Amino acid sequence: MWQPRPEDVPAAVPPGAGAILARGVHAEENGPGRPTGRLVRRSLARLGLVPRLMLLYGLLLSLALAVVLVAVSQLFVGQLSRSLDRDLAEEIPEFSAAAAQRPAAMSLGAFAETYVQTHLLARGASLVIEIAGTPPAESPGTPHGVAQVSAWLARPPGSTVLETVSVGGQPYRMLASPIVVDGRTQGVLVATSSLARLQAQSREALLVTGLEAGAALLITLFGTYLLLRRVLLTVDRVTAAARATTHEQLGMRLGYQGADDEVGRLARTFDDMLGRIEQAFRAQRQLLSETSHQLRTPLTVIRGHLEVLRRGGFRDPAETEETVALVLDELNRTVVLVDQLLLLGRAMEPDSLVEEEVDLRSFMADLYEAAQALAPRRWSLGPVPDAVVLVDREKLRGALLNLVDNAVKATTPDQFVSLDAHCGTELVLAVSDGGRGIPAEEQARLFERFVRTGDRSTRGAGLGLAIVRAVAEAHGGHASLESSPGAGTVVRIVLPKDRIVTLDPGAAPLQAGTAPARRIAPGTVRR
Repeated sequence: MWQPRPEDVPAAVPPGAGAILARGVHAEENGPGRPTGRLVRRSLARLGLVPRLMLLYGLLLSLALAVVLVAVSQLFVGQLSRSLDRDLAEEIPEFSAAAAQRPAAMSLGAFAETYVQTHLLARGASLVIEIAGTPPAESPGTPHGVAQVSAWLARPPGSTVLETVSVGGQPYRMLASPIVVDGRTQGVLVATSSLARLQAQSREALLVTGLEAGAALLITLFGTYLLLRRVLLTVDRVTAAARATTHEQLGMRLGYQGADDEVGRLARTFDDMLGRIEQAFRAQRQLLSETSHQLRTPLTVIRGHLEVLRRGGFRDPAETEETVALVLDELNRTVVLVDQLLLLGRAMEPDSLVEEEVDLRSFMADLYEAAQALAPRRWSLGPVPDAVVLVDREKLRGALLNLVDNAVKATTPDQFVSLDAHCGTELVLAVSDGGRGIPAEEQARLFERFVRTGDRSTRGAGLGLAIVRAVAEAHGGHASLESSPGAGTVVRIVLPKDRIVTLDPGAAPLQAGTAPARRIAPGTVRR
């Protein structure tokens, strides 16, 4: 019966120590775990992304390789064990076949003794045959003192059995089979084989497989490290470029020259984004500079005249009235400039479009009517197809009125101004005039902000065509201009075909002076 050792008996516990121990156990179970977990997480967070990914990948790969290694080892040991069992089982038919061919005068016991001594066995194997009435015949190297063997020799089993037995700390695989002659059990055959060789072979196989798995793990981790460094090096360059990019330093580029894969597309897209940002900042600076320049002139004029008025410089009422009119004219010019800038800003935002289904003939008829009120010209309205288009009515109308205003400024009362609309592969709205035209060298920049033609006799901020282009691009289209000195100008707003909702090619086109066929109220936007 087990008795406790003196060292196992706890010493007397002083009063109050139980609560202290309980608190200690509670703190040990609940307290340290959380701080330790946070410490581990902080330690991992201090590592870079590559070490963390390598650690995770290495752990997962090691686990997978360990599973494969165990499975391969078990499969290898199983195959060796089955092969060993087959070798032991073959001893039975070999002995039976040899016994059947023995001399007639030789007894089975004598033959068994001769057979055991002359039969070739594998290394580590042994054979014991006992025939009733004769001593057991043993081959060299047979293990002695095995209780199971003695039991089999004393009482042969009814059928072949296989067991693993430990002899002197060494495992053995043993087979016992009865020797049956003429339907009667005459003895027993015991075949034994040491498992030391099998274990040695399994250890060698496990070692070789483990070395191969370790080499594969190292090679894979090294390749993964190179791949991650390539990827994350580009990410580091992106981060450094983003950190170094400011409103004063916009020229930073990665200049990636690698393969056109996900990393390459990321780097090139980042460069393109920096280019767009630089272009936007440059355009913003240019707009601020140009706007300041445009506003400075009228504000300077206004300030100068108001200072003269304050000092009493104008004593003639007529002169004072003229000065006030001049100041008001400059203020009106400033207000128009600010309004055009606001309109340009709104037109450059595609998401600000208020799209509605517009009857093209009603739209062009209203535009034609409003244009005629601007100035006496030889006005004309070309044939307008019976179509419904999806546009922002107010923005498109304002852009076309800008074109009409430019045409009025470029013509005289005896010259024509024409409005046209066409629906085909595209929706085209055009304003043509027979005015003085524009030189070819000035045409390329006319759609830019604050750009005017060489004739400065007419006042304007140079924003009309910029607004036209912005409205056209917000609708997914573009603006174009054709002109030559003395032959007039044609400016077109070209919108994609999907802006045409419906089109009746068989309907009679609207002509100038005829009433529109119908008007439709703003409908639900279909996009």
